[in-house]
Amino acid sequence: MTRIVLVRHGHVEGIDPPRFRGRMDVPLSDLGEKQAELTAERLSSQWSPSAIYSSPLRRSLQTSQAIGRKTGMSVQSIEGLHDLDYGDWQWKTFDEARRLDPALFEQWFSTPHLVRFPGGDSLQDLVLRTADALRMALNVHAAQTVILVGHDSVNRALLLQMLDMPLSAYWRLAQSPCAISEIVVEAGKVQLARVNETAHLEMRPPP
Repeated sequence: MTRIVLVRHGHVEGIDPPRFRGRMDVPLSDLGEKQAELTAERLSSQWSPSAIYSSPLRRSLQTSQAIGRKTGMSVQSIEGLHDLDYGDWQWKTFDEARRLDPALFEQWFSTPHLVRFPGGDSLQDLVLRTADALRMALNVHAAQTVILVGHDSVNRALLLQMLDMPLSAYWRLAQSPCAISEIVVEAGKVQLARVNETAHLEMRPPP
């Protein structure tokens, strides 16, 4: 049995009020650091991963390194977990993006699979990139537990692929800061064991 545990990075500036963060290399906030520690406690209490892979962006690396310290594992950064490139919209607020191109802004939330960001990615680009991470997890770590630490968009793309769902379903899968999702693959069958689990964030912070 192969187990893939997906983790979104902790809270950062630009989540609320929302911005198109993408490739902006923002660090975890104080809240995000606390969330990462609680997530590390949760993961280390249930699983002994064979590997931890992270997006190369700092917020994911900080989150994965907290997990690595608790589980005694090193962290490897891979391009396959890199965030969506919002191009010209990077770090713009939603209001700023809406003023730039109202039609494209609305399309992103209604038919995201038909959008390419000006100077940036489409969801198809993201799927191609994240598919490499999935192949690595399934082939290199067959019959093991692997933790992948990514982003809201990255984890949605990974889940859509594993669940054989269309890209048009992108917005149906919530991914909160430091949420845990678990996919189990056994005898060629894929099962979603948990999705967007955040109960561990309500625990008392570790000393």
